[in-house]
Amino acid sequence: MNKTQRAGMLLLIFPFVALVFVFNYLPLFGWSYAFVDYSPGVPLIEQHFVGFKYFRIIFEGGNDFAIVMRNTLVMSLLGLLTSPLPMIFAIALAEVRGKWLSKWIQTVTAIPHFISWVLVYAIFFTFFSLEDGVVNKLLMDMGLIETGTNILGSDGYAWFFQLMVATWKGTGWGAIIYLAAIAGIDQELYQAADIDGAGRFQKIWYITVPSLMPTYFVLLLLAISGILSNGFEQYYVFQNPLNIDKLEVLDTYIYTLGIARAEYAFSTAIGVFKSIVSIVLLLSANWLSKAIRKQSII
Repeated sequence: MNKTQRAGMLLLIFPFVALVFVFNYLPLFGWSYAFVDYSPGVPLIEQHFVGFKYFRIIFEGGNDFAIVMRNTLVMSLLGLLTSPLPMIFAIALAEVRGKWLSKWIQTVTAIPHFISWVLVYAIFFTFFSLEDGVVNKLLMDMGLIETGTNILGSDGYAWFFQLMVATWKGTGWGAIIYLAAIAGIDQELYQAADIDGAGRFQKIWYITVPSLMPTYFVLLLLAISGILSNGFEQYYVFQNPLNIDKLEVLDTYIYTLGIARAEYAFSTAIGVFKSIVSIVLLLSANWLSKAIRKQSII
């Protein structure tokens, strides 16, 4: 490749580098607000510097941070426990005899991924609301319960219900990458297994699953690195005064502090803490991947 070609390639990637810089690196300048007592309208250079005051507040208690971290970690860990579901679903789809049926199921199960969380809430409100919910009406008509159960407004069901919603919305979409990996498996392995008399389940267990494990581990390690970033929209739309003690996660807490309460410095400090922990988790997951699988993910 000559100099002209190299210059052309650099010119092609320049817009993307500029976008990354503007939207990913330039906003890091805002981290400086975590170290000052921010007053609107006052230039940053004139703000009162307080050092690590707000970081100390995070760990000293006297706020909701401990509850928020508990909710964030519980929901993320539940998500990690259900992370094999897309792989299992993809294997099941690949084993469906009728290709048209497999494609139809794949399409139907992937559609929820494209539905906004506001519409998802409306759908589940229709089914699970206390007075007019389809599920409560059906159970009362069958005589199984006397009064409706307030699933959407109960903190006792909050974690399980959010896990169910996230699984419904993400399993079909998450299976796509595993279906692509299954399509890339050498078919001669299955032919050799047929010659050796291997059954359907044996081929899945000894060929398909081992072939998918590298993909699964990469996705799992990336999920571990993002354990503090379990989403905003899902929890925000399902929050209400009855379940907020279980559904206030780190992303919604930062939004509440920064936008609703105008505690800009404290919310920025929490955001910085979240980013640093995420970077540490990513590097740790990468080190673990190299130690166990001899492969790096970054």
